[in-house]
Amino acid sequence: MSLVSASFNTSAMGDYGYDWALVDVETSGLMARRDRVLSVAVITIGPDGEQTGEFSTLLDPGCDPGPVEVHGLTAERLRGAPTFDQVAGRIGAMLQDRVLVAHNAQFDYDFLAHEFARARMWLPVSQRLCTLALNRQVDPPTDDMKLGTLATHYDVPQQRAHDALDDTRVLAGILRASLREAARLDLPLPLVTCPPRAESQFTPKPPKTPCAYRNPGRLTADGPLRQGMKVAITGETAHARAELVGRAVAAGLNMMTSVSRHTSVLVTNEPASGSAKVRRALAEGVPVIDEHAFLRMLADVRPGTAHEATAVAAVPMAEPEAEPVVVTADLAPRTPSAAPVQEAPAQEAPVREAPVPGAPALPTASPGVPVPAPRRPAPSAGAPDKPLAGRRVLVLGGVHADAAAARTRIVELGGSAAINLSASVTDVVLLEKGEGDRRMSRIATLELPVHDIHWLSAPTAIATAASGTAPRAQEPHVMPRGGVIDLPTAHGGPAPEWYVTAGWAPQPDCGIDVVAFLLDEDQQVTFDEDFIFYGAPESPAGTVRLLTGGPAEQTIALDLASLPPATRKVVVAAAVDGAATFGTVGAIQIGAALGSSGAPLARATLDAATTERTMLLVEIYRRGPVWRLRAVGQGYDHGLDALARGYGVDIAD
Repeated sequence: MSLVSASFNTSAMGDYGYDWALVDVETSGLMARRDRVLSVAVITIGPDGEQTGEFSTLLDPGCDPGPVEVHGLTAERLRGAPTFDQVAGRIGAMLQDRVLVAHNAQFDYDFLAHEFARARMWLPVSQRLCTLALNRQVDPPTDDMKLGTLATHYDVPQQRAHDALDDTRVLAGILRASLREAARLDLPLPLVTCPPRAESQFTPKPPKTPCAYRNPGRLTADGPLRQGMKVAITGETAHARAELVGRAVAAGLNMMTSVSRHTSVLVTNEPASGSAKVRRALAEGVPVIDEHAFLRMLADVRPGTAHEATAVAAVPMAEPEAEPVVVTADLAPRTPSAAPVQEAPAQEAPVREAPVPGAPALPTASPGVPVPAPRRPAPSAGAPDKPLAGRRVLVLGGVHADAAAARTRIVELGGSAAINLSASVTDVVLLEKGEGDRRMSRIATLELPVHDIHWLSAPTAIATAASGTAPRAQEPHVMPRGGVIDLPTAHGGPAPEWYVTAGWAPQPDCGIDVVAFLLDEDQQVTFDEDFIFYGAPESPAGTVRLLTGGPAEQTIALDLASLPPATRKVVVAAAVDGAATFGTVGAIQIGAALGSSGAPLARATLDAATTERTMLLVEIYRRGPVWRLRAVGQGYDHGLDALARGYGVDIAD
């Protein structure tokens, strides 16, 4: 049966049959809260794979259409088209009681949610499926995950890229083929629950201007205010709060909405009120002044120290104290595939413990190892010192410590440690009770080689019959814990968006939250909005975003070129929701890719030990003229609130 035939073998598809609504939108830009939909197409498909409906239309957005060179939709073509509110009812009827499907589904979902909100309607979607996330689980041997690349791989005809209707028809073929691959591998579908969203969430908010000055510390007795001081206000004030904040910002102060140990001063006329901010200020020893004193001191704010501005060079430069592996990539427009990469150091780099109990570890130096010669793409058998080069090995069974040790050994031998079964897995290592894993029956069907732990002492790689496909032209660079790479640059600056994706084995009894902290030179957030989490998934300027691809995958998207000079480092972390620990969850897999559809240029498999509830995953940081990425893998027993406080955020507020 053809992969792209119009129907499924429903008896074989089992739990993979749903009523689907496949969607594609062309937009005037990339920010859903600001930009508009220019064209939309919807195709509905039943559980048997048969198409049941189709609709597409151009839309008059009432604004400039944006990058015409990408979508070809000029203002003249859109003139006279209906507005979104005129077709929202028909689109809503097609989405009702169906799973929304799109390639990079959060993008299409967010744009539709904003358009429905502008039309004073609810988006009638309760679940969505991202074919990009689904194929990251399947892991086909493609150079990237673009719609066109997957269409070629699955033999789906494509006629007009960036045409909403044609892209949706292509998406239908890719969905059918991807669902068959998921069924073949017995993969759970990465369905994302989409709860109703309040209209107020879609009201555009003006971004806060980052403070240009470093925090000089706390206000001293009889001392002046200095530019960069972090100031919070609580309680009733004689002057309007907006006026006080505006005057303070104009004077160069950094106005905060919460109090932490890094707050310079709290302004309140009610120091005995017992409010949360007052209690926190007293507990942390933060100075407290009244409104009158604050206004008097605003008249004489002393100069501060500006954040260092760093010009990003086009060519990465190695530093004497640390020579990271350099991952290069072809960064010409529309071709984000990677050139050959270099080997990672085999040993783990030690990670310094935090000097303050409960504060995050902040490693400051990467391992000083020489850069080896470039590695050729994906050999079928590794070199003598790297016999598992080009292999992807899944470890099953064993207690967490034993499984973590086995995965570390796989990386030392040049291999990549998998956490889920996929089309790229070449070998399986069974530890104690691993034969009872539910995936073993599927592994036997796929004829994957199965080994015991002794195989990792002297492995011999043999051919597999699992996928029947050739390896990728370029395998991801495998990073050990503590490993560092220079991120490729282009056109005199960083590559467009980097996507750091964290994935884990599906968890039936707990959830995992991926978060990001944008830190300054003092390893602190500049203001509250520099904490990116599920409740605030986007920085005010949209330069850092949290994306959800499924219940076992979340991504931090970073536009490094647009980060303010104050941001010296972005820390990506994960926290287990509830009482569970990473000993139960197991390893977290990290992939760093150029763009949402890029294949990972680098990959790391990180194990915290047993009792940790939070883990630092990666750091993306400026070092001289370049950005670097470090695989951290440092776990802590405390929760997300303690981790956030260490970086200057009190998430209880």
